[in-house]
Amino acid sequence: MDNTIIQKLEKTLQDTLHYFELSEQDLLRTYGNGKWNIKQILCHLTDAETVLYDRIRRTISNPGNTVMGFEQNLWAEKLEYNSFPLELNKDLFLANRRAMIYTASKYYKKYGHNESIHNEAGPRSLKEFFDKVVWHNDKHLAQIELALSK
Repeated sequence: MDNTIIQKLEKTLQDTLHYFELSEQDLLRTYGNGKWNIKQILCHLTDAETVLYDRIRRTISNPGNTVMGFEQNLWAEKLEYNSFPLELNKDLFLANRRAMIYTASKYYKKYGHNESIHNEAGPRSLKEFFDKVVWHNDKHLAQIELALSK
């Protein structure tokens, strides 16, 4: 087991969860003109992590397969992030991340070299997919913190 990735996944989970409990007013705050509000960021984080977890499982079970990108702005629009029940996304985020932590504990080292082919970005290893979960979460946490500071 790689404790570093587990610790990072656990830390970003804990750092993120309390933002799902913000007031409606705070959830509508944005870090910049024309940028997503905090609620949209949390919905995006949940969706992106479900996509990444799917890629992780495919890379473990079927190396060399093609994984697809997704149009995040279309998801935000068509899935109506502003009206989607945030409590559902919180539950999904938590369950998905717990499954991801378990999966990392079992397979990060064992299959870390396995690769899938991202249809836009090219070959990506299992370790890179797990590392992207942490990087992506940290990036959006910084945006949320910036929005709350304004």
